[in-house]
Amino acid sequence: MAHKPAERSSGYWYPTGGEHATSVDVLNLLRDYREAEAKMRARTRSSMRMNENDLLALRFLLQQQRQGKVVVQKDLGERLKISSASVTGLVDRLVKSGHVERRPHPTDRRASIIASTAESDREVRETLGLMHQRMIAVVDSLTTEELDGVAKFLSGMVGSVEAAEPQGTSQH
Repeated sequence: MAHKPAERSSGYWYPTGGEHATSVDVLNLLRDYREAEAKMRARTRSSMRMNENDLLALRFLLQQQRQGKVVVQKDLGERLKISSASVTGLVDRLVKSGHVERRPHPTDRRASIIASTAESDREVRETLGLMHQRMIAVVDSLTTEELDGVAKFLSGMVGSVEAAEPQGTSQH
């Protein structure tokens, strides 16, 4: 589904035209992507009956398990930037829903590791698998030069968004 960049650009920032995408067109497309991703995340949370932190925790657990790493509650708290009490509540919810389980730590008898269940991994793959395949197909269709350009653009956008504003210059 091709997106025609010049169609949307005139209403939000500055009028544009022409056959090539402009800076405004690209920023509008980035905003469109962010909106589509937010809607997808909301659909995923709804279908899996989870809140945002639950989904982020599950994603982190699955990533760590694929890398052969064990995760304890403290790791989840640090990753999600939430308190110890909040992590306990989150893990309790995910255990109750069958998405994660507590297991004995392999080297520390006092600790438990937190791991996603096989059913949870299956549910995530079923829920997001086709979308991930479509996304990979888009990326795979790019040339090396296009990939370099996209990587440069996205890296620059991350830096732009993460850059701290100097004191006293914030705009409302």
